[in-house]
Amino acid sequence: MSFPNDDNGKMLQAMVDAGMSLDQPMEIDFFMVFEDQGDAESAMAQFEDDNPGAFVELQLDEEQGVWELVVAKSMVPEYQTIIDTEVGLDEFAQGFNGFSDGWGVMQHQEGDPEVE
Repeated sequence: MSFPNDDNGKMLQAMVDAGMSLDQPMEIDFFMVFEDQGDAESAMAQFEDDNPGAFVELQLDEEQGVWELVVAKSMVPEYQTIIDTEVGLDEFAQGFNGFSDGWGVMQHQEGDPEVE
């Protein structure tokens, strides 16, 4: 399996190298960043209104001094689907003076307690 030589392709390749299966749906966290707390809270409220039942979390990145809106989506991690999701989230975030800032996945590590 080969991927384009960009950040998304490198992330997907790292997932394969770590032994993750990319043919099954998994929770992918997408990040949007806002400098202003009010913009971030407005974006969160609108996103929740537009996407009932979606997992959305707002957190302060104290080191960077920005607000991160994390949106978890269950999806098969396909390159183009990830690109399309990032573009859509970036367009959404721009409406609240923010921007899309990548994605990531949590991976179960040996020795971690089992999640039920």
